[in-house]
Amino acid sequence: MDFAPFILSFKLAGLTTLILFAIALPFAWWLSQTQAKSKPILEAITALPIVLPPSVLGFYILVVLSPNSVIGGFFESLFGVKLVFSFTGLVVASCFYSLPFMVQPLQSGFEALNKHMLEASYLAGKSTLQTVWHIALPNIKPSLITALIITFAHTVGEFGVVLMVGGSIPHETKVASVAIYEMVEVMDYAQAHIYSGIMVAMSFVVLLSVYIFNHTQKKIGIV
Repeated sequence: MDFAPFILSFKLAGLTTLILFAIALPFAWWLSQTQAKSKPILEAITALPIVLPPSVLGFYILVVLSPNSVIGGFFESLFGVKLVFSFTGLVVASCFYSLPFMVQPLQSGFEALNKHMLEASYLAGKSTLQTVWHIALPNIKPSLITALIITFAHTVGEFGVVLMVGGSIPHETKVASVAIYEMVEVMDYAQAHIYSGIMVAMSFVVLLSVYIFNHTQKKIGIV
């Protein structure tokens, strides 16, 4: 059994989760605190990957990252980085596709915080960065863990976007979901069952971990 597609999937999911956490944390905080008129528009744009068919999203990402586009051409000519049919392109595409799964739980957690606690931090002379890091994040652990784990799991299970942007290059862009699709195409159902079973088991363990953690946190909070 070839474990390379799973290793590649976990590598992609890990990098995507780390990058999105760095990007989504300040963005989710701003969304939770702002009263700007543009907030509903930004929330709708952020949530688009949830409702858009992966093929549509993958097509537009492919167009934007292609060497013929301004962005794709810029990176290829200046840095020699190819953004389509490469692992780098998969990371960029995955960040777009998994963005709402990181932003929304963090935003909900921040919005549920006690405002008086935040005001007390500011009155004590703490900066916004110190308040977020030392006050807000420790008090939204369930939302934080949910955001990290769901983003990781969602990225591991990607198919449409990664197939359109990365194709199926062994050890480069051939992730587990793409490998399963190819096995079904050639009617290798025995191997497809094994790969799919691993994905089902992993997804169940991830979701179970999230629910157990959240229930534990609620009990601690009640006590």
